[in-house]
Amino acid sequence: MKNRIFLLYGGKSAEHEVSLSTARAVTHALDFGRYDVTPVFITPEGEWRPGPLLAGPAENVTDLMIGENGTNAPARLTDGIAALAAQTPDAPPVVIPLLHGPNGEDGTVQGLLEVLDLPYVGNGVLASAAGMDKVVMKQLFAQAGLNQVPYVHFIRSEWNKNRDGILGESESRLGWPVFVKPANLGSSVGISKASDRESLITAIEEALRYDRKVIIEQGVDAREIEMAVLGNDEPKCSVVGEISSASDFYDYESKYVDGNTMLTIPADVPEEAAEEMERAAKAAFKVLDCSGLVRADFFLTKDGSVLINEVNTMPGFTPTSMFPLLWQNSGMTYPELLEELIRLALERYHEKQSLNTNKD
Repeated sequence: MKNRIFLLYGGKSAEHEVSLSTARAVTHALDFGRYDVTPVFITPEGEWRPGPLLAGPAENVTDLMIGENGTNAPARLTDGIAALAAQTPDAPPVVIPLLHGPNGEDGTVQGLLEVLDLPYVGNGVLASAAGMDKVVMKQLFAQAGLNQVPYVHFIRSEWNKNRDGILGESESRLGWPVFVKPANLGSSVGISKASDRESLITAIEEALRYDRKVIIEQGVDAREIEMAVLGNDEPKCSVVGEISSASDFYDYESKYVDGNTMLTIPADVPEEAAEEMERAAKAAFKVLDCSGLVRADFFLTKDGSVLINEVNTMPGFTPTSMFPLLWQNSGMTYPELLEELIRLALERYHEKQSLNTNKD
């Protein structure tokens, strides 16, 4: 009897297209001789559309857009939940949430899967929520004693009431240039670089299109280094990789459109810096109570200082994304990585099932 896999992908966030590409790649890595794979497509409007079992890998992303061509389109959230919940308790399916950004990577879907009592790949509710919110994440990093760049944050209502105060605080505390980001988004969507007050205002207004909370970070002259983390209670780290972009910074276009980004794996960094990154990556993983997978992003300054920038609790997961490539260069193929993530999901699920949650 085959094990059952549910793929959740698409979603309401600005990273919908990225999620579709990830889902297609995963179908090519799964062993259809071992698994029955059921797709659950979430439209940009938030409709859940469960499909029939996949016969094999998806040739293109349109094959995964269930109901978009007028076929098989039960467009209700309850249909998606019913498909997930209608499983025998002795053999629950493993859910693979391939959702980036809000309404997927932020703990909302993870909470639903917890209520349904289903094993799922990746981080839980707390880690997902804290990792999605860059401000909360940085506050927890500070609690763990991790070095990071100075920043300023605020919400939309504060910006509307005290624009001059926020601009003044940013200029006095951070200087120029700065990077302006929506607090709750990934894939560099809505991020801008600002070098003066006029461009800062424009950048803030752009970020507010995507989130009610904005973070402004001090710009640093540094190399961008990334490390992949894998595990549950005893995480392990990959080799380090470096991102070099022909653009002014590693934005959405650089990641997914223009192809002007170079990934160097393994990166040529001093051994001491790589060891510090591994220590910090594991510390970040543990302070957020992560499980499954995380990509930790660092700045390596010219004087050799290591600054943690952020972690991504559902990093890009196509074969050409940094996370799988880091593990490939650490001796683990893309299909092997996916198998390990499924194993880790079941390990965490069975540990939870062993807990006594009832009062004696």
